[in-house]
Amino acid sequence: MIKGLFKKPRNELELSTTGAKPAPSGVYIPPELFTVCPRCKKSVFTSDVQENAYTCPNCGLHMRFPARQRIAWIADPDSFVELWPDLKSSDPLNFPEYKEKLEAAERASGESESVLTGTARIGGIETALFVMDAAFMMGSMGTVTGEKIARLFEHAAEEDLPVVGFTASGGARMQEGMLSLMQMAKTSGAVKRFSDAGGFYLAMLTDPTTGGVTASFAMEADVTAAEPGALICFAGPRVIEQTIRQKLPPGLGRAESLLKNGFLDKIVPRDQQKKFIVRMLRAHKKPRREG
Repeated sequence: MIKGLFKKPRNELELSTTGAKPAPSGVYIPPELFTVCPRCKKSVFTSDVQENAYTCPNCGLHMRFPARQRIAWIADPDSFVELWPDLKSSDPLNFPEYKEKLEAAERASGESESVLTGTARIGGIETALFVMDAAFMMGSMGTVTGEKIARLFEHAAEEDLPVVGFTASGGARMQEGMLSLMQMAKTSGAVKRFSDAGGFYLAMLTDPTTGGVTASFAMEADVTAAEPGALICFAGPRVIEQTIRQKLPPGLGRAESLLKNGFLDKIVPRDQQKKFIVRMLRAHKKPRREG
């Protein structure tokens, strides 16, 4: 009581950690107005994050990029034409609560599946494009995901188009069991046939790219690039540590480690990706077949 008797009262500005005057009591601030960066822990306006291609303006962390926004950002304006939008996952094994999870994933992501496929112009070059979305069941690969990607490579081979793909996945979708695992072989076969026909495939690996996607089409491109800091592995570091009961070296499974050990061709920050992709497409452009 006596100890605090002569202490100068602190004003509201001193109590604020940011130096900004706090909102008066009773004022509602929508939670979506701000985004907290997972790395630097700073709050930034969500609009600033979106305008910066979902990259933290303070520390440069590459955050998860919704698939449709990524397409709008990488493709030439109004050039994207979606293919097979009506393909949707069913519940072939009657897995408990799977239908509810699919409905929740659709509400959370705004998409009907974990991948968007279509054609678009990138730097004026007609391209077959797929973009995975981690917001839909962590980008897991089910039968429809594999089917859409396989169809895209077949379509690209028929139309003499290069393929550009952005991967983001937690791996095979466990609710579809063996049917999900079969997509690894299906997509790999489609990539092989496309490659044998002389097609060019560029993969941009984003955080996270793991499991069956890493073990199939993600690592089968002619040029394999990644975003800074992306987790790229089959099994995650935590799973490996729990299995072998040893601590792994820092950074194992991250893009920088893969580049150092020869698994990647290049790490490309998001603000340089379109320029890099256009350069690769032009370098590998081949004459279109007549007729």
